[in-house]
Amino acid sequence: MKKPRSAGLPSRDQILRFISESEQAAGKREIARAFALHGADKIALKVLLKDMADEGLIDSAPGRAFHKMGGLPKVTVLRVVDVDDSGQSWAVPERWEASAPEPRLRVRERSRKGAMGVGDRFLARTEEAGNGWIAHPMKKLARGSELMLGVLREESGRWWLQGVEKKERRDFPVSDHGEAEAGDLVLAERTGRPPRVTARVTQRLGDPFEPRSFSLIAIHKLGIPDVFSDAALEEAGEVAGQALGAREDLRDLPIVAIDPADARDHDDAVWAAPDGEGGWRAIVAIADVSFYVRPGSTLDREARKRGNSVYFPDRVVPMLPEMLSAGICSLKAGEDRAALACHLTISKQGKVSGWRFTRAVVRLAANIAYEDAQAAIDGGETSVPAALTDAALKPLWGCWQALAKARDARGPLDLDLPERRIVLDEKGRILSVAPRERLDAHKLIEDYMIAANVAAAKALEAKGAPVMYRVHEPPSREKLVALKDYLATFDVPLALGQVIRPATFNRVIEMVGDAAFRPQVMEQILRTQTQAYYAPANAGHFGLALGSYAHFTSPIRRYADLLVHRALVGAYRLGEGELTAKEMATMAQTGETISQLERRAMEAERDTVDRYVAAYLAERVGEVVTARITGVQPFGFFAAVEGLGGDGLVPASTLGREYFRYDESEHSLTGEDSLTRYVIGQTLALKLAAADPVSGALRFEVIDNEGNSYRPPIRRRGRPANVRAKGMRRR
Repeated sequence: MKKPRSAGLPSRDQILRFISESEQAAGKREIARAFALHGADKIALKVLLKDMADEGLIDSAPGRAFHKMGGLPKVTVLRVVDVDDSGQSWAVPERWEASAPEPRLRVRERSRKGAMGVGDRFLARTEEAGNGWIAHPMKKLARGSELMLGVLREESGRWWLQGVEKKERRDFPVSDHGEAEAGDLVLAERTGRPPRVTARVTQRLGDPFEPRSFSLIAIHKLGIPDVFSDAALEEAGEVAGQALGAREDLRDLPIVAIDPADARDHDDAVWAAPDGEGGWRAIVAIADVSFYVRPGSTLDREARKRGNSVYFPDRVVPMLPEMLSAGICSLKAGEDRAALACHLTISKQGKVSGWRFTRAVVRLAANIAYEDAQAAIDGGETSVPAALTDAALKPLWGCWQALAKARDARGPLDLDLPERRIVLDEKGRILSVAPRERLDAHKLIEDYMIAANVAAAKALEAKGAPVMYRVHEPPSREKLVALKDYLATFDVPLALGQVIRPATFNRVIEMVGDAAFRPQVMEQILRTQTQAYYAPANAGHFGLALGSYAHFTSPIRRYADLLVHRALVGAYRLGEGELTAKEMATMAQTGETISQLERRAMEAERDTVDRYVAAYLAERVGEVVTARITGVQPFGFFAAVEGLGGDGLVPASTLGREYFRYDESEHSLTGEDSLTRYVIGQTLALKLAAADPVSGALRFEVIDNEGNSYRPPIRRRGRPANVRAKGMRRR
């Protein structure tokens, strides 16, 4: 059949109009079909489209579709960058190469169920409406479903991308490596469809084995915003210079901040003195961030987008620009600072019987490291002057002894879980990885902060004001039953007919005493707990054994605390910067958002520490280390090096030449012939077989009595090496 004659090559204006009005992505094929082009006209169209691109009239979108230069493709991948007070999501293009500023699109979602949060990526149909853009979500994309992090390698002239994820088992062929070289850490776009998936490098990030790259991997992997807009930086400069106004003057008091030696910002400072009647007066002074960061401002939107600061061994990604977070908002010795002061009345039994909140100006007597404060109290060598010890530290310790009594009577959950501290040299190289020492000075500050947080929640309740609570619900019945069954294997009883309180778990730990399986029991108790979150509905804080609890003490680094400050400013009529009606109406949505962002930050920090640990251990591959089992599955068990952490796998196939039976209730693997048992919390000697700093993955092997690794089992006909679940028949 003879093809119909072409209608003729369209004009530039006709092509631009078609691209703008098309309801679908408009590529060369769609344009040719719309204008009935055939043969030579299709070739001419290709030349015309190239000319239009060179002239700056159109641009090409992924998938060879076209759109107006400086505009948006009809269908493209977007990323949510903000959720405003009304719950409205705003997104930007995942890729933007035009010289014009990237557009912000209002996301029109059909339902709030499963609504997208900051950092989510989705495929959308875009629509220009008036002077703005609207995004109609078509499909939510998993994080990293198109962009992935990896390390380039070259092999026989072919390029490959090795993913940085522990679970990524394969390499991807690279279609375009750009200017990146073999060994570089890169961001790449996944293209094509299975089984022909390739990667195209979009950004070179540097040397993956440089320690400072480890945090960069987490930042890019999880989409953590690490650059502030010019507007936010300009606004920070403006607000930093504003006068403090009328405030309560606390500059004559010897208020001190006690923080880690490597603290990047200083939210809080404390003071205490006897009240003359056996009790105490105390002040917890917190940086008055609400004075500088007002609702609806550019700084506020940036802070809300981040939710919290993210702390890595080599850097901090702050919630606020450094001009504020490490500058004017940070409480520093000898400098006048704006503070929201929590005045506490504390009985000799340690009960907080009264509180009030004021806007104040403080001038700290000193910023003291935990170790120096402890040494000053213990009479050791310290940089703290004796006069300051007498005037500030000794009264703080005296008041804290009362608070500690009240804490012990309350019975919060007491799990001794060490935190890892990574020490770097000036070039970012790892000097040591070790647990942080737990001092009384740490407990002192914790108890003052808890007292202030409780006071903030109860003060707002008394005023009838909204509260962003920090909620920690009790463990579920299912988890408690699993814990009971687990403890029974050690002959440790747990009666479920009682009301379960934190003290219930503390008594279990006391019953275990110094038994060898104590770490196992503590690990399992931790796994039984629920995850804390933020919400305007109060459900108490189970772990702290408190009925009302809010985060008030860290507004430099947590958006939840900033909201509590604004609520207090309004409730106590302390001036400008109070919680707005819109913020009050959207507290539930905000709580969900910042809870998600907190989990993102925790994942980033944990992954980065794992990479540092793997880098630290890379020089010890082949050595035998003491490790503790952290998880057991049918395919093997995970273990962490004692004192260092970093989970590594011991595959079941390397455990020996027998069947290993998996018991889910006991979280154990047991050899059917030798009865060798591997269970959560167990400590044993393992050989470090591999350590990959880029992924943070470790691999261990069990050893025999001579310290040699077990060889993989001999596979016998009719009886392959295997692991089978409890009760499974042999096959």
